[in-house]
Amino acid sequence: MCGIAGILLAPNATSAKPLRAIVQMTTALRHRGPDGEGFWTDREAGIAFGHRRLAIVDLSEAGHQPMLSDGDRYVITFNGEIYNFHDLRRELEGEGHRFRGSSDTEVMLCAIENWGLDTALKRFAGMFAFGLWDRKTRTLHIARDRMGKKPLYIASTRDALVFASELKAINRFPDFRQELNLDAAAAMLSRGWVPDNSCIWQGVFKLPPGSVLSLTAADFANARSAESLSDRIRQWWSLAEVAEKGRLEPIAGTDEELTNELDDLLRLAVRQRMVADVPLGGFLSGGVDSSAVVALMQAQSSKPVRTFTIAFGEGGFDEAPHAAEVARHLGTDHTELHLSPASARDIIPELPQTWDEPFADESQIPTLLVARLARQHVTVALSGDGGDECFAGYARHLMAARVKRQHGLPLPMRQTLATGIGLLARAARHDLVSKLPLSAHARHALRSDRLDRLARLLAAADEDELYQRLMGSSTENLTHHRPPISINGTPPLDGLLSRLLYDDMVGYLPGDILVKLDRASMANSLEGRCPLLDHRVVEFAWRLPADAMVRHGRGKWILRQLLHRYVPERLIDRPKHGFDVPIAVWLRGPLRIWASDLIADMRLSGDGIFDFTKVETCWRDHIDGRQDHSRDLWAALMFQAWRNEATRPSAPAKDLSRIFELAGV
Repeated sequence: MCGIAGILLAPNATSAKPLRAIVQMTTALRHRGPDGEGFWTDREAGIAFGHRRLAIVDLSEAGHQPMLSDGDRYVITFNGEIYNFHDLRRELEGEGHRFRGSSDTEVMLCAIENWGLDTALKRFAGMFAFGLWDRKTRTLHIARDRMGKKPLYIASTRDALVFASELKAINRFPDFRQELNLDAAAAMLSRGWVPDNSCIWQGVFKLPPGSVLSLTAADFANARSAESLSDRIRQWWSLAEVAEKGRLEPIAGTDEELTNELDDLLRLAVRQRMVADVPLGGFLSGGVDSSAVVALMQAQSSKPVRTFTIAFGEGGFDEAPHAAEVARHLGTDHTELHLSPASARDIIPELPQTWDEPFADESQIPTLLVARLARQHVTVALSGDGGDECFAGYARHLMAARVKRQHGLPLPMRQTLATGIGLLARAARHDLVSKLPLSAHARHALRSDRLDRLARLLAAADEDELYQRLMGSSTENLTHHRPPISINGTPPLDGLLSRLLYDDMVGYLPGDILVKLDRASMANSLEGRCPLLDHRVVEFAWRLPADAMVRHGRGKWILRQLLHRYVPERLIDRPKHGFDVPIAVWLRGPLRIWASDLIADMRLSGDGIFDFTKVETCWRDHIDGRQDHSRDLWAALMFQAWRNEATRPSAPAKDLSRIFELAGV
């Protein structure tokens, strides 16, 4: 896993001097690749590639990038891993090809040269984002993996198209002008994250998952805007097609047969992701997803697997003891870091710099901390991310099934029930629930925001309205600019659960979950791998019958059945909850001054983004304990903290003439 950057000049560019910016752009990505850097430039063609290397496979110079193909036709700068490269290499060797080193990058180039780009892409099993220059046709190809695991930003400026792994690099290009995208800002303030089909800066877009953009310099001259460039993108893999086909052609088989098939698929996905020439381990929270991944790692390892957990129990939901029990049962070499609330809060000033688009999923804090812990011992860590999206593990999936059953009742009866739950929500807001002798989990379930949402769902008139309410935001609109309606087209699917899973997989997964993992891991120069998002597992999941995912009121039914083969039920079957970061309490206490200062900055900014009357009302109600507005406030505060960081003047550039000379620019 690495950091990549590239520049393609327009034919009418006045000089090749902008190509020099590849040095600053690549340097901005050093955290993604501390083991080396490389540059490749063709001044005559107006193209430059940069690469920061995190050496994982083939640590020698034979794995250095940017890399030329054996026939010198192609040049690549590549971020990610091709997990089935050994199989592809054997096939290519059988056709007479020979290799200089042992990297997956060299295999990629040979596959592209031998089979063509589109065929090769479909043969790759992995996570990737890359720029590929065809020296014969002078065509730039920019491609991204199926699920959007690896980020890839593309921007159009006056004289050049530029691309990079992160906005940090785009911001270093001299002609790039930072202009806020109000739609993206409104979406972030509503959801807590910028959708993958948008970007916080105007004129920048993210290459969609499973797609490729191919263009010459002349093509770029005719399609300068982000919108025109987006029109040239083609899908080489389509989640919509996979989902629709999977629901039309479901798998037939007994529960045991389906579980056996999943076991075989996940064993392969895990085994291929355990290939590395550096130390490797796994994140272990003690939940179903991470426990399944670690169990399959340990089952295929001759020595104890390194596992890592953050212990932080201030929120009342410390999962570290559960993770430790699972680790003891599996026999892993387990590391647990106990954090004080103060040490967790100390990381908050780093967040805007780490996520260089505004990001407000509070679980970013423990994710960043566990990545930092793991990097002290390993360079690669396997993660359980993707299990909820593939196998229906979120509360909304279960709530959809429960509420849909209630929708068999007459609407007046459901409205009466919704009114009663609304009264209970009011009691929760007035802190009456806190006086009852309830468990921490019960208090979590009886939070006023959860009860309010349940009441809204029960009152929905039909399934379409139920779907809209499940997917809609229940947050305050703290901005004057309304967030746009999602433009993700949902294919025709067979029911409410399938529609929810598709929207999560095409929206929440690449926009929040994978952004969180990528930035947190790469900020620590750690490679994160997700076996549950192997495309073969995703395609299998879409062919499963609904009751293999949700059964007896529990989600991820089939994944649980697989896990029970390796870990006793008593260690796993407990209520699901995430890492509960007590932002609500912190905002009233140790973060109060920090938050107050940022709210003052919102007022002084004068750009009219925030509806300041609503911001102040939410802040007062929260501080006084009248209502928990922590989710809305955290999004607004992280946006303002990001904006303060983004508008801070950058350090003056040093004399880079010698570096330019070495880089050939």
